[in-house]
Amino acid sequence: MIRILNFDSLEAKDFLNRDIQAEADVGAAVDAVLQEVRERGDSAVLDYTRRFDGAVLDTLQVTEAEFDAAMEHIDGYFLETLEEAARNIRHFHEQQRHHDFVVADRPGIVMGQRWTAIETVGVCVPRSPEAFPSTILMNVIPAKLAGVGKIVLVTPPRKDGSICVEALAAAKLAGADAVFKIGGAQAVAALAYGTESVPRVDKIVGPGGVFVATAKRKVFGQVDIDMIAGPSEILVLADGGSNPNWVAADLLSQAEHDVLASAVLVTDSMVLAEAVQAEIEEQLQSLPRQEVARKSVLDNGKIIVANSLEKAVEAVNRIAPEHLELCVDDPFALLPRIRNAGSIFLGRSTPEALGDYFAGPNHTLPTSGTARFSSPLGVDDFMKRSSFLYYDQAALCSAADRIADFARREGLEGHARSALSRKEP
Repeated sequence: MIRILNFDSLEAKDFLNRDIQAEADVGAAVDAVLQEVRERGDSAVLDYTRRFDGAVLDTLQVTEAEFDAAMEHIDGYFLETLEEAARNIRHFHEQQRHHDFVVADRPGIVMGQRWTAIETVGVCVPRSPEAFPSTILMNVIPAKLAGVGKIVLVTPPRKDGSICVEALAAAKLAGADAVFKIGGAQAVAALAYGTESVPRVDKIVGPGGVFVATAKRKVFGQVDIDMIAGPSEILVLADGGSNPNWVAADLLSQAEHDVLASAVLVTDSMVLAEAVQAEIEEQLQSLPRQEVARKSVLDNGKIIVANSLEKAVEAVNRIAPEHLELCVDDPFALLPRIRNAGSIFLGRSTPEALGDYFAGPNHTLPTSGTARFSSPLGVDDFMKRSSFLYYDQAALCSAADRIADFARREGLEGHARSALSRKEP
């Protein structure tokens, strides 16, 4: 049964007790995979795909014929759902586009900033038990809007070497340029180093298990990455007017992901706390992934009872959850007080599942308390900015003495001479 805890009795470790560091043996295994793929390319990737996914492949890339077959055989109703979700995601992320600027308000001086897209991006999509179409839409669409030149998607194949039609349809709708049948650390290695078939990319994004997360950490610097994602999390802040059935269902929606997932309720009502506790037990009985969800709830779940909504908000900001639901009468009044959360769902009729699949905001979010300093995936993650600067000779000469003085105070005479040389006839 999920634990009920009193806010005032909690210690700091009870709020920030998540760890996304890989075990040492995982790190060693990933090192071996990275080295093999770097040295042997496609041959190593094919070997690991046979070993880990049970698929014997001749080629790694999904063919146009496979895409055509997917679009022909996909369920029509679900295709319409994918198309509507893609429109919603695209509409939201279009608002994130940046604009260049130029400042030219002093004689002889021009400066500014320009945004350019990353040239090549790799998107990792896990399979559990099938590749996630929602993850494909959420990762590929912002990259496409940013103007990325080539988007390469990787996802593990089934044992027969195929990818589910839903995933291929999502990749087609979102605008992926190539899809490869690779997963795990070997997929990260192929994207980071390149192989005979898989192009080397400049950035790798997308979720995965501990092997993918560890591999992304290890290749960072060789390529950029989006984040090191930990297990899924939800925090529901609910007052006494909330429906315990709905709250329990929302908590279990994340608990069913993974035994390491975290589902937390923070409330100012002991009555609601006890009702949700009982409701979770009731709903677990009929949940298909009951075993996973039950272990998640027992090991990582909790209900925190605070004596006021002010204290409840304090708990939220200390935990810094990936997903936050504000199930209160006036969620917009609480919103300005939330400092640390990946994505915020306002009101009792806005479940986290809405954001996972359909509404538009991105579902690739900071986990493990990293919402204290990081943000959801967005168009920004697929772009970089450059500054530019122009001084004519008169403007440079007017600043040269100060530049030289500054440089000499830092012991860099060459810098000083570089500026002063422009003053010479």
